Amino acid sequence: MNPLGIRAERSIHIPDWALRQRHLIAVMNEAAPLYQERYTRQDGTFVWRESWPGMDGSDDGYESYHNWPLFYALGGDEELHRRSRFLWEAVTRQFTQYGQIYREFDAYYDWMHHGESSIYFYYFGLADPNWEPDRARALRFAGFYMGDDPTVPNWDPEKRMIRSPINGSKGPRFENSWDDWSTHRWVLAEYPVPFDDLDVPTELKPWRGEMVPMADWNDDAVYAVILEALNRRQMRCDVPLNLTATSLITHAFLYTGEDRYRAWVLDYLEAWADRIRQNGGICPDNVGPNGIIGETMDGKWWGGYYGWRWPHGFMTIIEPLTIAAMNAVLLTGDMSYLDIPRGQLDRLLELGREEGGQLLVPYRHTDAGWTSYRPMQPHHAAQIWYMSQDPRDRQRLDSIPETRTTWLEVRPGRGKGDDIHFGPWYCYLDGRNPDYPRRILEEQYAEVLRRMDQIRNDHGDPETWDVHHWQNVNPVHTEALVQLTCGGPQIIYHGGLLHVRLRYFDAQARRPGLPPDVSALVSHLDANSTTVTLVNTSPIHERRPILQAGAFGEHRFTAATELDEAGNALPGRTVAVNGRHLAVTLPPGRALTLRLQMDRYCHTPDYAQPV
Repeated sequence: MNPLGIRAERSIHIPDWALRQRHLIAVMNEAAPLYQERYTRQDGTFVWRESWPGMDGSDDGYESYHNWPLFYALGGDEELHRRSRFLWEAVTRQFTQYGQIYREFDAYYDWMHHGESSIYFYYFGLADPNWEPDRARALRFAGFYMGDDPTVPNWDPEKRMIRSPINGSKGPRFENSWDDWSTHRWVLAEYPVPFDDLDVPTELKPWRGEMVPMADWNDDAVYAVILEALNRRQMRCDVPLNLTATSLITHAFLYTGEDRYRAWVLDYLEAWADRIRQNGGICPDNVGPNGIIGETMDGKWWGGYYGWRWPHGFMTIIEPLTIAAMNAVLLTGDMSYLDIPRGQLDRLLELGREEGGQLLVPYRHTDAGWTSYRPMQPHHAAQIWYMSQDPRDRQRLDSIPETRTTWLEVRPGRGKGDDIHFGPWYCYLDGRNPDYPRRILEEQYAEVLRRMDQIRNDHGDPETWDVHHWQNVNPVHTEALVQLTCGGPQIIYHGGLLHVRLRYFDAQARRPGLPPDVSALVSHLDANSTTVTLVNTSPIHERRPILQAGAFGEHRFTAATELDEAGNALPGRTVAVNGRHLAVTLPPGRALTLRLQMDRYCHTPDYAQPV
């Protein structure tokens, strides 16, 4: 293809952020192979234990490298792309031997953990959609949840439900065995007891700012009672967490464009919207085998697996609703799907109360009613605002106290999801945090240094390591690159897809990502436009990036106008585009700032690449 193009003419003083961005990319290209060599054998498997029982853990193996194909798709080295595929295969092979993986997918677990492990796999579609094994796997995995494979009956088409909260390539798991939680019991002992009426000893302990009853899962007698109750009350239910499976099905749609995948996503999300309406506007957290809310829970709409009561509360309600609604918008362009998570946010804000000058909302619901009041975390409201650009969503977001207090802070570190800096990026876009590009690039570089130092001094016995050991020192970070270059937030970590304004391709190397020497900074976005500055830091080489409208070409550029340093349109420097792609030529040491007029969510999304 030959997209319309524009050529940079201005020679500028190369900005600090542009040099820092290229340096961060270069450093991570060097650090990642050293990390791999420290922790893996020649065949790519982790230097670790000979056995790992239970159903937990494979997600953590995949999480150790999950962002490597994304880094490549943003402009990282081709070698990291090759390594990322080699390591995905190695994790799959090793955890198949342990017993967690079957047919290259988790045999059975919940969709918080399926979601964590799947983002690695989703990023391969962005890296190279023409790799046939990835496409075949994507369709096979989707078939596990759509009824395509009769040996994997996760889906009940009549009831429009996934039949258990524990599911996977071996189908729904209606009864968890004694050993399924064997590696996880010590963790669960640190959470509130799953039900109020269990005949087990409990002790009130502090948890997230309140005193809650906890039971000792490590005591076999206590564990036996809890396990029986979980199996009887929860394991034959559909739960909101299962909505995260919509990303897996959307992933298959992006490969094929087949409408049956889109129809499944919309049907399943709308089934949950129906349940919310039936429950008076609050999302129930359990739907029994006959499609009845509270069917196995004595009529209670709370108490389901990863629901309102246990273990996390609101987070595992709002997150899958938001992921699924955003997938539906991507597939249809219909913003009204965002009303589904909006309704839950608004309901909790209505239930909030003022304490000490803070607005606190209930994160959990028990037999005694709403509890666990604490400040609302704004991250899901922020994702909704980003996608919709609706002033009402911005008003809701700005009404959450944290957005007015700690959101200017650029914190050190990166967090598990590499997603702790939405706030200061948002404040950069609205003009309150002009130094954010330098600060976030500085912090992410410092985090690479810290992690490499930790790797050099990691002399422990691998036999004693927890399954999270490697992901905690992965030196590849993508949050700054996604925000600054693509003009979008990091994904919702537990299984979301990438929703951004821009992607880049290298016309000369015929690959995805920013070309060598090229830096990009999105400085403004609204419902109809995106402003980006492109800089060629090389004094020698011409570079030719191609810009794409959206992660999956879901948007359309209508026009591109070059701006001067004051943000004013330059006469005669507007190009009518009316397409998904815009070619830019950057001679050595040249830069340009473009205001890209856009129609958003007007194209059918796909993984097709322009090079």
